[in-house]
Amino acid sequence: MDITFDNVSYIYQENSPFAHKAIDDLSFQIPSGSFVAVIGHTGSGKSTLIQHLNGLVMPSRGEVTIGDFHLKAKDKPKNIRELRSKVGVVFQYPEHQLFEETVAKDIAFGPENFGVEKAVIQERINKILPAVGLPEDILDRSPFDLSGGQMRRVAIAGVIAVQPEVLVLDEPTAGLDPRGQKEIMDMFHELHKKQGLTTVLVTHSMEDALKYADHVIILNKGKKYMEGTPVEVFTQEDALHNVQLDVPESVAFLSKFEEKFQQKLAFNGQTVNEMAEEIQRIVQGGERYE
Repeated sequence: MDITFDNVSYIYQENSPFAHKAIDDLSFQIPSGSFVAVIGHTGSGKSTLIQHLNGLVMPSRGEVTIGDFHLKAKDKPKNIRELRSKVGVVFQYPEHQLFEETVAKDIAFGPENFGVEKAVIQERINKILPAVGLPEDILDRSPFDLSGGQMRRVAIAGVIAVQPEVLVLDEPTAGLDPRGQKEIMDMFHELHKKQGLTTVLVTHSMEDALKYADHVIILNKGKKYMEGTPVEVFTQEDALHNVQLDVPESVAFLSKFEEKFQQKLAFNGQTVNEMAEEIQRIVQGGERYE
């Protein structure tokens, strides 16, 4: 599903002394099947932006288009329920939304709510469990007896069970250790590729944006500040520093290398380890840096 924001603004408590413009004249397009990272500090408008994607809020100005769904100012669409079946949102700490007595019932809750037959739901659950890294024998257990990482995977499975076409991830690795963060992000990336999802990742992690996204949008004070491929955006160090954002580790490494050796290496999204291997090949080939 393509996503388009056309001159979208959103004002909290509009026409009151407490009015606050959370997003301001945003325009961008997310092609179907792409993986987009949205980055910005607290107050930049990230959360308000993603709330538009499944109709939790309507634009104060402009129009949001998600596939065949059109969200306009003060015009709540009649098919909002259908939209929400197409756009799955994984909020921060999704495990806090678990409430059923068994894992199976919790995963089934979403599709049941959208009228999916029980037999179909069971088929979906059987396919989802390995995709999210959960064993089959977990289904009859209480979700509250699981580890934190398992609880999060159960909550994610509940979102995936609805079979959305758009997956919105709001800081999905918050509170996890580095290993857990990598496992969860690798899982989402694999789901994105296998199911052909349009994925929107809201994150503070420049490393995750660089590794997984094919497009980056940076917000600042409700406005679009930068947009482009990860390489295009993250190599603009001064522009990023102007809005208090750090560059990914690999870009910082490249900059230090260039400063020390007066030698440029092309940046194509490599990790630091891949850059180190590239430098080693250069050195072994006869060029040495003193």
